[in-house]
Amino acid sequence: MIGVPLSPGCATAPLLLLDEPLSFWGGTDVATGEITDVHHPQRGASPAGRVLVMSGSRGSSSSSSVLAEQMRRGVSPAAVLLRRPDAIVTLAAIVARELYAIEVPIVVLSAEDFDALPREGMVTVSATDESAEISIDDGRRR
Repeated sequence: MIGVPLSPGCATAPLLLLDEPLSFWGGTDVATGEITDVHHPQRGASPAGRVLVMSGSRGSSSSSSVLAEQMRRGVSPAAVLLRRPDAIVTLAAIVARELYAIEVPIVVLSAEDFDALPREGMVTVSATDESAEISIDDGRRR
């Protein structure tokens, strides 16, 4: 699968597919990364160390600072796959790269590839400034 990179980096981690967009500010715990939004269907799940898949974020631009802090603390997603470009998530990754030398790949998938993602599996994301490749092992034989 090929995507459009918004931030470079490499990660291999289990997939966490969100049913709805997420606000990192007020919707996640900055110290643990856990989803705390009482209205979010995946409340209690932790994106920490996983490849987070969501259509996009929602909420305040302050989400960038929360996500960047989670990256600094090591409790952020290992990578983020999006359905559409998201400035809030991308800004967090850019800040973490510049201030903390931490790379968290952020990649936009086509609508077709996004909709074809499995609900679980192991994902490898390899993104440069120019290209991004995503491979998924969902445990099914092909």
